[in-house]
Amino acid sequence: MNNTTIDILMKRKSVRVFKDQEIEEEKVEAILKASINAPTAGNQQLYTILKITDPAIKEQLSILCDNQPFIASAKLILVYLADCHKWYEAYKDIDLNPRQPELGDFLLAVDDALIASENAVIAAQSLGIGSCYIGDVMENREEISKLLHLPDYVFPAALLVFGYPTTQQQKRRKPQRANLKDIVFENSYHDMNAQEREAMLKYHYGDAEYKSWLETFYKRKYNSSFAHEMNRSVKAYLKQYEKKDG
Repeated sequence: MNNTTIDILMKRKSVRVFKDQEIEEEKVEAILKASINAPTAGNQQLYTILKITDPAIKEQLSILCDNQPFIASAKLILVYLADCHKWYEAYKDIDLNPRQPELGDFLLAVDDALIASENAVIAAQSLGIGSCYIGDVMENREEISKLLHLPDYVFPAALLVFGYPTTQQQKRRKPQRANLKDIVFENSYHDMNAQEREAMLKYHYGDAEYKSWLETFYKRKYNSSFAHEMNRSVKAYLKQYEKKDG
């Protein structure tokens, strides 16, 4: 299908190496405006966007997000915060005695934040600007919260870095995705068997031996130190949502 928007979506890939070229302010503003015009639950915009310009904060984020130096060198850094705080405080401002935010509120805010962040990514791609999601911002809850001055009920859902991609990054092949038949089911969930799951993951492991590849992937991702830290940290954020006495 010949469609500019779909073509942008299909070509977009993560970019981690940027040219030493600043992003024009009008393009930054266009990215941010596209972001805040994303779909949102009840038009609440349950998120806050931090535009990080302080080099010291950039450097600290690059360290706290699993020591990835390219974060500090990005020309634009946006942190998308799932924010239940501001509405909760507004309700308290007029003495409504609101219930404290709960897990459903948390997930709705995370949805809002991530939808808004994806609008930014696609807007940037349309302007020739590369981007990369950094999920590691969910880790190191104590340090990140202190660095960004996060109050209760505010969660760093995603960090995005932007910049003009180098020629090598432009030419780099986008990683293959799964087949539609393995992702899209009709009407009800299909619980795959072992053979179907192995076939589904073929696009990942290619000519490698499946069991060996999957064990390596398991150790590198699912059972990695950063995965354990991410889960510890998210649990710490979620403690805020536990019912308080009174």
